[in-house]
Amino acid sequence: MLAATAGAALGQAGATQGANQVQLRQTALTLEQQGRNAEAEAAWRAYLKARPTSPEPYAHLGLLEARQQHYKEAIPLYNKALEMDPNVPALRRDLGLAYFKNGDMRGAIQEFGILLKSQPGDFQLTTLTGMAYYGLAEYKEAVPYLKDAAAEDKQSLPLRLALAHSCLWSKQYQCVMDTYHEILALNSESAEADMLAGEALDEMKDNAGSTAMFRAAVKANPKEPNVHFGLGYLLWTQQQYPEAASEFQAELANDPNQVQAMVYFGDAEIQLNQMAAARPVLEKALRLDPKQGLAHLDLGIVDAQEGENASALKELTEAERLIPNDVNVHWRLGHLYRTMGKTELAKAEFAKASNITQQQDQDLFDQISRGKEHPPASAPPSAPSPAPAPQP
Repeated sequence: MLAATAGAALGQAGATQGANQVQLRQTALTLEQQGRNAEAEAAWRAYLKARPTSPEPYAHLGLLEARQQHYKEAIPLYNKALEMDPNVPALRRDLGLAYFKNGDMRGAIQEFGILLKSQPGDFQLTTLTGMAYYGLAEYKEAVPYLKDAAAEDKQSLPLRLALAHSCLWSKQYQCVMDTYHEILALNSESAEADMLAGEALDEMKDNAGSTAMFRAAVKANPKEPNVHFGLGYLLWTQQQYPEAASEFQAELANDPNQVQAMVYFGDAEIQLNQMAAARPVLEKALRLDPKQGLAHLDLGIVDAQEGENASALKELTEAERLIPNDVNVHWRLGHLYRTMGKTELAKAEFAKASNITQQQDQDLFDQISRGKEHPPASAPPSAPSPAPAPQP
């Protein structure tokens, strides 16, 4: 009789405890749905204390943190819940999103990859995986995901722009052009798309086509960041220095602190023998970014012409440190050393210039011998060399 009574009491206590837990859970859910985050967190922690082996409170605590954009705090909570129950796709998706929004693209890719195995073709997972690779600058890996996402969402300009950038930076130039035409179908006045197509055509050695694209971009939106610089740079590579200088000036009117535009505007002025006009522009560029090798080279040229040999030597040796494979740096240094009466040093610099030229010729010969149609791609806009100077 006593045993039966005790058993009944224990059963009643267990039922009461179970009812309390159900009430705790319901309260937590209600507070969460009402957006009362602090109270909901307290309720879920009370439920967690009552049910320490349940993954649910960890998952909801992670959700509350993520809702408040506390992604770093949400991640360990989601992970804890997944340790307890790894077979909850919605929870793994939330974890991947938390990684993504916290800037941990590698973590996001890992979680999305697991989900894509069981949910191939999921638009959100495909898009986020592509953008995560894009965020890691792993553009070749981003392309197939972004292609699939763009094929699914036929009206998305941002997706196609990300795809076009990824194609360009992974040297898939036909992909850039194909995506460009898709963008034009959605927005015929996209200056950014014209710029991307222009860069692709430039890499494909189509000077006329790339220049035309950048002119179209300038026409579409003359305030687009770097649009005048891009056109100016193309004109600069074609030695059309007066028009190039005008474009660099237009870029600086849009953005007075665009260092690359300053550097190339200064160089265009040098090529036009406007030394006095070049100096203040180059000096300002170097105040903003002392690592601009071309600016040091050009200032050295200006100083040498003005007979300031000590200053010229300082600038040219710094240019040599920053861009050691630029033939013009060694040629200018050799000429300066010869002017200063340092014959052996001059010979050494001229020899370096000659060796670089010979190596460039050999590289071109080797490439042609392998059956390639075009010479090597030009240096990126961040650090190209000026037009070759005449040999001594």
